[in-house]
Amino acid sequence: MALVLLPGLQNLIEDISEEKKLPTQVVEAALREALLKGYERYRRTLYLGISEDPFEEDYFSNFDVALDLDEEGYRVLASKIIVEEVESEDHQIALAEVQQVAEDAQVGDTVVLDVTPEKDDFGRMAAATTKQVLAQKLRDQQRRMIQEEFADLEDPVLTARVIRFERQSVIMAVSSGLGRPEVEAELPRRDQLPNDNYRANATFKVFLKEVSEVPRRGPQLFVSRANAGLVVYLFENEVPEIQEGSVRIVAVAREANPPSRAVGPRTKVAVDSVEREVDPVGACIGARGSRIQQVVNELRGEKIDVIRWSPDPGQYLANSLSPARVEMVRLVDPEGQHAHVLVPPDQLSLAIGREGQNVRLAARLTGWKIDIKNAADYDQVSEDARAAELIALREEDERQQAEAEARLAVEQAARAEEDARLRELYPLPEDEEGYDSYAEDGEAEADDEAEPAAEIEAVTEVESEAGAETVTTEETEPAAAEQEDEAAAELR
Repeated sequence: MALVLLPGLQNLIEDISEEKKLPTQVVEAALREALLKGYERYRRTLYLGISEDPFEEDYFSNFDVALDLDEEGYRVLASKIIVEEVESEDHQIALAEVQQVAEDAQVGDTVVLDVTPEKDDFGRMAAATTKQVLAQKLRDQQRRMIQEEFADLEDPVLTARVIRFERQSVIMAVSSGLGRPEVEAELPRRDQLPNDNYRANATFKVFLKEVSEVPRRGPQLFVSRANAGLVVYLFENEVPEIQEGSVRIVAVAREANPPSRAVGPRTKVAVDSVEREVDPVGACIGARGSRIQQVVNELRGEKIDVIRWSPDPGQYLANSLSPARVEMVRLVDPEGQHAHVLVPPDQLSLAIGREGQNVRLAARLTGWKIDIKNAADYDQVSEDARAAELIALREEDERQQAEAEARLAVEQAARAEEDARLRELYPLPEDEEGYDSYAEDGEAEADDEAEPAAEIEAVTEVESEAGAETVTTEETEPAAAEQEDEAAAELR
C-alpha cells in the first residue's frame, strides 16, 4: 500500500508540542495511537449493516502506525505469524506466500506487512475518531505531566506572573523550576487579596492548592494568595531560627478576605521555641521589625499578630487576643473548650476587634469558644449557673449521640446475624460450587444477546447519518408500560 500523505505533518507536531507544552515524542506517540484507533474504526465500519462486527476488543493488538516525517505521511503495519494454513488473515500469513519473497522463511516467524488503506477509503467516521482520540490523548499526557511536575513539589509556593483575566479569575504563568516551561494556573476570586494590584506581567508569590481536571479545559492548576500556607512559607524564608528548627510555627489563623470592606485582612501566628534561650516572637519579628516587615510587604500590608504558644490553655487564650490586655481567663467548660475572657472596659472593643475579627481569629487559632466579658460587670455566680446549664445540655447531647451510635451498632450486628442465618437456609448462587462456570456461561449468553443490539445501534447510526429519522418500538413500548404502571399506582 502507498504512504498516506499528511501535508505539514512535521509542522503540525511542532505546533502541538509548543501549544500543549509537551515533548514532540509524546505528541508523535499520541498521533500514532489516534491513527490506529481511526484505522480500527474504519475496519469496523466496513461491516455496518452487512453482518455482525467480527472484531474482539484486542483484535488489533498486532497493528501499529509508523510516521514518516520526511515524506510527511503514515503507514499502518500489521505483524503476522507465518503458518501453513491461514485461519485469520489479519494475524497470520501462509508460508508459501512468504517464501515467494523470502525463501528462508519458516513457520512461526513473524513478518511486518503494510496494510495501509487508501486515503479516500479511510472515511469520515474514522477521521472523526482519530481527531477525538488525539485530543483525548494529548489531554491525558498534559494532565499526567502537570501532575508529575507539580504534585510532588517540596516547595508548594511558586512565583507567578499575571497573563490575563477571565471573568473574576486571574490567569497566571507558573513554573516548577529553572529550565521548565511555564504552565497556566488559575487564581480564583476567593483566593485573591483585596490589596493586590493584578496588572499584566506583575509577579506574586502564590500557594499551589491543587491540580485538578476542569471539564472542556483539561488539567488546571489552582493557586492561592489567601492560603495560610503562604504565610508559613514566608516566615520560614525570613526567619533562620524556623529553618534551623529552634522555633516552630504551631498554628495559623488567617482571614485574608474579611466579610466586610471596613475590615482589613489579618493573620494570627502562634509560635513556640524548642530552646529556652530563644525568644520565638522576637525571632519572627526581627530587629526593629525587619523580618516581619518583609512578610507584610509581600502580603501587601496585611496585619500580622505573632503570639507565643503555651501549653496552659488560659495563657494561650490570653496571648491569642493580642494586642488586647486580658485580666483573667476562666475555663468554664474545659471538656467542651469553652472559656470566659475578662478584660478591662477600655480593652473590650480592642479584644473583640472590628466586627469581631480579633476574637474570631483567636477562636480559630486556639480551637476554643471564647466569650469576651467586661471585668467590671462580670457576675461570676450567674455566669457559672449559665455555664452549668450549657454543660448539662452538651453532656445530654453527647449521651444521646452515644446511645444512637450504640443502637445502630446493635442493629447492624443483628442484621448481619440474620443475613448469615438466611444465607445458610437459602444459599445464594455464588455460594454454591460450580457457580463460576455458570457465571461464565451467563456472561457468554449476555454477550450473544448484546451483539444484535450493537448491530442495531450501528445500523441506526448509519441511517441517522443518511438523514433518516427512525423510532423503534423497543424504546416506545417500555415507556408506555411505565406510564400505565404509574397510572395504576395512582388509582390504587
